This record gives sequence, C-alpha cells and structure tokens, in this order.
Amino acid sequence: MNGVHLSGVLPGRTAGAGQAEEDNMTVTPSAPPSDRIVVKLSGGLDSAAAPALREQLIDVLHRGTGVLVLDLSRVLSCDTAGLAVLIGTQRRARLLGTTISLLAPSPVVAKVLRSTGLDRSFSFCAA
Repeated sequence: MNGVHLSGVLPGRTAGAGQAEEDNMTVTPSAPPSDRIVVKLSGGLDSAAAPALREQLIDVLHRGTGVLVLDLSRVLSCDTAGLAVLIGTQRRARLLGTTISLLAPSPVVAKVLRSTGLDRSFSFCAA
C-alpha cells in the first residue's frame, strides 16, 4: 500500500449503509454524544503520505472532540515526516483543547518513538 490510509469514527455524522467514503477517509458514525474520535491509520507514515495525512487530521480536529485517538497498530513504516505530523497534530490539538492519545503503535512505530524519546511526549491508551 502506498501512503497512509486513514479511517475513523466521527461523531454526529450520518451515512447511508453505515459508512461513507470521504477524501480517502472511511467515516463511520458513532452514537452521539461522543467526546472521543478514533482514527485508524494504516500503511506508511512517511514523507509521501505526510501532507495529505496532516490535512486530514487537521480536518478531524476542527470538527471538534475532547479526545483524538490515533490507532497506529497497522502502520508499517514511520520516518521523520511522519513523526512531524504526529507532533504537529499534538500541538494543534492542545491549542484546540483536545487531548491526543496513541493506541497500539505497531512495533516499528514503537521503536521509532522510543529511539527519539517521543514516547515520553505522547499519552497512550488501551483499546
């Protein structure tokens, strides 16, 4: 798979048969009210995917939520551009009063976070 595929659960959305495709994002409505959005990433979290992913995550943040959970369990690779997206998303989220939590980082992502010390900058949550 080229790039990162982003799918998530967005509160207050309606869709035909339970899902709708919107700009490479699978939108599945959750039962309102929801103060938590879970976004599942898959593929490469790298320089090829970073620009589009950044825009999609900014869009999700501006829809509003108390907690944004990034499920990283299916991310196959991560480079500095991918880390920059995570850090930038976290900074923007703080400005908007949103908490970012990472869920189940894949072994490769966990290794990159540990080796850069970023594992101490993010909060992690259980499934």
